Amino acid sequence: MSMTMSQKILAAHAGLAEVRPGQLIMANLDLVLGNDITAPVAINEFAKFGLSEVFDKAKIALVPDHFTPNKDIKAAQQCKQMREFAYSKGIENYFEIGEMGIEHALLPEQGLVNAGDLIIGADSHTCTYGALGAFSTGVGSSDMAGAMATGKAWFKVPSALKFHLTGSLSPWVSGKDLILHIIGLIGVDGALYKSMEFVGEGVASLNIDDRFTVCNMAIEAGAKNGIFGVDEIALAYLKEHHQGSPKIYEADSDAHYDAIYEIDLSQIRPTVAFPHLPSNTRTIDEVGEIEVDQVVIGSCTNGRISDLRVAAKILKGRRVNRKVRTIIFPATQRIYLQAMEEGLLRTFVEAGAIVSTPTCGPCLGGHMGILAEGERAVATTNRNFVGRMGHPKSEVYLASPAVAAASALTGRISNPEKVEEL
Repeated sequence: MSMTMSQKILAAHAGLAEVRPGQLIMANLDLVLGNDITAPVAINEFAKFGLSEVFDKAKIALVPDHFTPNKDIKAAQQCKQMREFAYSKGIENYFEIGEMGIEHALLPEQGLVNAGDLIIGADSHTCTYGALGAFSTGVGSSDMAGAMATGKAWFKVPSALKFHLTGSLSPWVSGKDLILHIIGLIGVDGALYKSMEFVGEGVASLNIDDRFTVCNMAIEAGAKNGIFGVDEIALAYLKEHHQGSPKIYEADSDAHYDAIYEIDLSQIRPTVAFPHLPSNTRTIDEVGEIEVDQVVIGSCTNGRISDLRVAAKILKGRRVNRKVRTIIFPATQRIYLQAMEEGLLRTFVEAGAIVSTPTCGPCLGGHMGILAEGERAVATTNRNFVGRMGHPKSEVYLASPAVAAASALTGRISNPEKVEEL
């Protein structure tokens, strides 16, 4: 039977010669992830099992990143519970203040993700790692607890959609614009429990950060996972960050896809998702006059070094609109240090922005940038549901770092292609 990339990874980890869509399988895991919101629940469930040891101390990662640095007593208690569990079980991959980062940027950077891996995480954006040719997906905390104990998880094998990419992106257009375009095209349930597989000659024009962004937001189309084939760009990243040999899986030439989408990257425009769904997209040419109160550049979606470089290129030598609170947070400590060494942080501060330690706080309305009633934000994050970043009567507009930086200068959603006029 012919299989897709994702199906081949699942089959290999289940010890099967082949799998078919809809089939239930038990598969061995390469990594289990939890954060400071989801891991405490899993730890409580783990205790109920009456177990004293995790299945593999090197294959569990715990990252307190959502409400850290601790915003209140409850957050501090949750992180304390994670910390004590990690130390008592000898978990090797525990990352806290000083060496931490936003989980989905941190784990690949730390060399914990390899091509061909099967990874689950108690966070919906675990699908990010498909950029490196891994099958990765979000699960609930109970599933995480079982996985920490056994190293295994149940899966229903997904069917797949193919996105055939041609051409290359125009200046000031990025992977964020591509995935927003796709979600606008197919809807927030357009890939429900399916694999989104990205192939074609256009893939070579996407840098690794673009691919992380695209896979990160696969869940916003309802997908089980997003995945790119492994090429020289992915291999170069893995060579720099991972010690092991990659396992490369390619879809069979006659693999079945529920639908195939042809996308010419050169036709993608800077794209903005209006409230209150990631699928409510408009190109920058259709936005109109939308004034904003806050700009947020960062997150597991767009807090990597290339994102910060784009924002700094627009902000350098300019000042943000005095009515716009502009918050920038590098996704990991390493990215923060690199941005400092390249002078990007100075550019941001001199432009009137603030730079935060790595945290998920603003993205989920946790801390470090809560919106009041009636306020609007342009954010490079991944969700813009009602109340996502604060008051239920606030609004979040999702965009790329380029659009966000341009908007910070003008005080309204703006076209980065016209940066010289800003």
